[in-house]
Amino acid sequence: MNDQQSYYETMYILRPDIAEDEVTNHIDKYNKLLEEFGGAILDSQMRGKRRLAYQIAKHREGIYVQLSHQGDGQHIFKIEKAMRLSEDVIRYMTVKQEGPLPTPKHSTKNSTKADDKENPETKVESKEEKQVVSAEASTSGKDDTVTKENA
Repeated sequence: MNDQQSYYETMYILRPDIAEDEVTNHIDKYNKLLEEFGGAILDSQMRGKRRLAYQIAKHREGIYVQLSHQGDGQHIFKIEKAMRLSEDVIRYMTVKQEGPLPTPKHSTKNSTKADDKENPETKVESKEEKQVVSAEASTSGKDDTVTKENA
């Protein structure tokens, strides 16, 4: 059963106060260690700085890194030991996957931003419509108070 290659995902959190070049050094370091220990890296992504759900070692934020890899399982103990000994890694977790992770799709947010840049008139029209609607709403509210005062 050790001959079978399984898919794993390791998520680790780095301290938020380390420099960006140090973050890339840590990512490269763990990727090289993983390959040295017999794993194959499928994907490595820095997810950025995010707020933690609870305070860890007096830190409220952390830099998240996601690492998808494949191997026989013997490499996980060694890579987690290296993370445990590092002062810059505040949390880590490895999860076994059923199969390879799907490739990430590009978000459609970028395409809508590009459309807005190409066609700025649509943005202006929508603002004008909002102003007209808000003006009508405010005048209808005034009319109601006037009728109440007259009654």
